[in-house]
Amino acid sequence: MAADVVVLGGGTGGVVVATSLARRLRRLGRPGRVVLVDRDLTYRFAPSFLWVMAGARRPEQVTADLRRLRRRGVELLQDEVVEVDLDRRVVRTTGEALGYRWLVLALGAETVPGALPGFTEAACDVYALEGAERAARALAELRGGRVVVLVSRLPYKCPAAPYEAAFLAEAVLRRRGARASVEVYTPEPFPMPTAGPEVGAAVQAMLARRGIGFSPGRSVERIEPAARELVFADGERVPFDLLLGIPPHRAPEVVRASGLGGETGFVPVDRSTLLTSTEGVFAIGDVTAIPIAGGRFLPKAGVFAHAQAEVVARRIADEARGRRPTAVFDGRGSCFVEMGDGVAAFATGDFYAEEGPRVRLRRAGRHWHLAKVAFERYWLRRWF
Repeated sequence: MAADVVVLGGGTGGVVVATSLARRLRRLGRPGRVVLVDRDLTYRFAPSFLWVMAGARRPEQVTADLRRLRRRGVELLQDEVVEVDLDRRVVRTTGEALGYRWLVLALGAETVPGALPGFTEAACDVYALEGAERAARALAELRGGRVVVLVSRLPYKCPAAPYEAAFLAEAVLRRRGARASVEVYTPEPFPMPTAGPEVGAAVQAMLARRGIGFSPGRSVERIEPAARELVFADGERVPFDLLLGIPPHRAPEVVRASGLGGETGFVPVDRSTLLTSTEGVFAIGDVTAIPIAGGRFLPKAGVFAHAQAEVVARRIADEARGRRPTAVFDGRGSCFVEMGDGVAAFATGDFYAEEGPRVRLRRAGRHWHLAKVAFERYWLRRWF
């Protein structure tokens, strides 16, 4: 079985590139086979998981059926990818072998709760929809004590999410009158370090105004579920009554085995074109490793996956019609910082700036929260 384009992964980047490319090829009068491969045909809108945690959304409100993409000319294959054979230009799943002219890796970063001893037993994984539901129940029942938001390892997806989790948890507990504290522990030197120290200082000040504790530079070694304690590398033990955890992340095994992964396992790409070291093979979103100034990497965030997907769709469409591709990814991005109480902040900037990311954090207000609500509705309606 052969296809013009094979897209691996049905997350944000995969949905956008497959849909956009199928549309572009139809408009060019050169319809080709665009095949999207994922083991799960349920799309989950991750930016809204924390609203599920806060009780503001139900799971069915933040999920969609990938099979709806068939209406837009995208073929779907529900299967597990077991091998990417770059020499033969073939993707092998458990049931098929797919040849391709172009390949787009959009497999994201896997979360691996089991990589941190005790995490699965003790933590509510707020990066999983099921974990967000569990956290919502726990927050609704908690009468008091210590709530810890834990960033277990670097890198992780969505740099703002741990801080949003802390803000939302504090707001939920305060409205309920629960006598509970909220604290964030992270290996990072300050919040959202890829956005720069000024943004980090601003977020830290926002945490302090809400009475949320912040402990940077902390490397957790294990979690002891029975004792309900975090054990850090320096031997310190920190008790908790509720643990909202961000689990370790890694590149998917099939990517690491393909030869495309770099030292970290994530895929180095040309930062403008998203091309890998292999002709005709692109990688977008969280599966990539894109260096930026200051010895850091471009954050793993849906806004970048979406923009990169549009660029790749345009480049492949141009190649399909025999034109020289001109679309480039410029490293610009933005994100909301949800704070609860119907308020959010908004960060936007240029992450490819030569001197380091130039990011501005806009003053928190109700209008940014309403903008995030509107974005959620737009995105799910636009693509599904």
